[in-house]
Amino acid sequence: MNSTFENQYPQYWQYLEPCIHIARDAGKLIMTYFSGQFNTRSKDDNSPVTDADVAANTLITKALFQIAPQIPIVAEEDEEESASGHELFWLVDPLDGTRSFVRGEPEFTVNIGLIYKHQPVMGILYAPPQEAMYYGSISGAFKSLHGNAPIAIAARAPSADGLVVTRSKSHPSPATAAYMEQFKIREVRSGSSSIKFCEIAEGSADMYPRFGRTMEWDTAAGHAILSAAGGRVETVDGQPLTYGKAGYENPHFIAFGLRS
Repeated sequence: MNSTFENQYPQYWQYLEPCIHIARDAGKLIMTYFSGQFNTRSKDDNSPVTDADVAANTLITKALFQIAPQIPIVAEEDEEESASGHELFWLVDPLDGTRSFVRGEPEFTVNIGLIYKHQPVMGILYAPPQEAMYYGSISGAFKSLHGNAPIAIAARAPSADGLVVTRSKSHPSPATAAYMEQFKIREVRSGSSSIKFCEIAEGSADMYPRFGRTMEWDTAAGHAILSAAGGRVETVDGQPLTYGKAGYENPHFIAFGLRS
């Protein structure tokens, strides 16, 4: 984490606890739709959006504006908002894993990330079905289940027995399979949502390669948590994944735990 950020913007760390509550409130709202009826439509890129996405987006963005009206918000369902020219801004994905949500699978998350000078410096990620809250900042990475006291989490170094790899269920890629061929793999897991970053952050997985389209709001919160846990997220040429890009589209990337 960036100590310059802490020194220059110490007041922003007061938003971590409120953001945890905002993410939990959004998760509770989403679950009311998950257990009932909701409408689904396709966006211009053919990705689905539901009533739950829109409702959670509204809840989160209004709450963030209330606690920090000076910080711009870029959210998946408010793409017209621009962070151009701002060194500090929020990235919000109110419901990551919408395809799984629509299928009735309990694999979706709420994501709130704070970006400073192109890097994620704070992230809150909540998995409502499991009541699992992850968050990370300059003070470290933490996990809380069912509202219990948080515990510190940390990424692990790879084992000589081979890597545990987590990859996308909804967006399988031949390029991902080809990339994995260069490693000794012990186990491959498929899942939806950005919880894959947290699996590496808590030391239950080693690598998450993504050779498909993602947007910055898909990755910011998980990236911040993984960085706080000692891991890293890099482009295929080994450069850090950055934020605030034109159009907010990510290049292909690989998330890792600790270096061996």
